Amino acid sequence: MELHITTLAERPELQGTLWDMLDLWPEFMRHDPIGWANIGRIVTELPEYVLVATDAEGAVVARGFSVPFQLRAQGRGDLPATGWDQVLLWAFSDRRHGRIPDTVSAIEIAVDTRVQGKGVSARMLAAMRDNAARMGFREVVAPVRPSGKHLEAGTPMHEYAFRTRPEDGLPHDPWLRVHVRAGGVVEAVAPASMTIAHSVERWREWTGLPFDTDGPVEVEGALAPVRCEASSGYAVYVEPNVWVRHRL
Repeated sequence: MELHITTLAERPELQGTLWDMLDLWPEFMRHDPIGWANIGRIVTELPEYVLVATDAEGAVVARGFSVPFQLRAQGRGDLPATGWDQVLLWAFSDRRHGRIPDTVSAIEIAVDTRVQGKGVSARMLAAMRDNAARMGFREVVAPVRPSGKHLEAGTPMHEYAFRTRPEDGLPHDPWLRVHVRAGGVVEAVAPASMTIAHSVERWREWTGLPFDTDGPVEVEGALAPVRCEASSGYAVYVEPNVWVRHRL
């Protein structure tokens, strides 16, 4: 399909409409407090790290968010176990303190439901790599949310992440497979990449499930069971992601 990918810095008039596309994020995923506090800042403060794809009619059909940060700062060096949340915190801390970034982290690639299955995500990933390279970076890292993991939430991520297909040795998971085909290497699991904790009342609103018994609850779209502490009135979801490293 015809696709025009630019940065938001090049097309600032798309700042409002990039939020209007229909995506497949489960409702509870929109309530990670670190994401809630920082995702909008990427758009307003780092538009050169925001990619927007429009179709032949000019409608926004995909978006890609990334952030620059200093992976090799003192006390860092390794890709963090707290993945997605941690790189957002590092990125805006580094920006506040004037640290020079050495790495770009992917934060999101979202594709409108109307054009999914047409290779748009792969083109957005390639554009994100190219955008980082144009700005002088030598690597992009990504705390990947494997697209098929929700179908087997009970499987440990350490087992799922490194599963490969016997016919070609590529990852079993479709989204991880896109990353590897683009040149990425599956490096590690981020076991606590995102943490969402809230009252059982709010979890009931988000999911339509009763959340009335202590123990694990399988929620549609979750990559691992949600831990319900009904007797205490709250539930916690800790999402594992998979670190993929792209050398540029």
